[in-house]
Amino acid sequence: MTTLALYEKMSGLSAQMAEAARANDWDQVTALEGEITRLRKDLQVQDPVERPAAALSDAERRRKAELIKRILADDREVRRHTEPWLDSVKMMLGGTSRGRAVRAAYSAVAD
Repeated sequence: MTTLALYEKMSGLSAQMAEAARANDWDQVTALEGEITRLRKDLQVQDPVERPAAALSDAERRRKAELIKRILADDREVRRHTEPWLDSVKMMLGGTSRGRAVRAAYSAVAD
């Protein structure tokens, strides 16, 4: 698969991932994240940061930039839906560990 084809595929998957996040379909979000991760690894081999993009035509460079912008926009959309949930989980878990610490401290005093 060409570098540009990898970006095209990642862009399509990231759009699906954003849609799944909007629908609160977290199983689908997770599955798509796995696919995107595999493509990202392929991309790191085919298109390392150290290598200049001179091999691409001007039109291909513009398309690549457009796809990267779309992927980043989709990532922001996914985060918009996941971060509030993650914050509430952190608060819940933090409260649970604080509660355990308080119970442990008071049970030590009571003994």
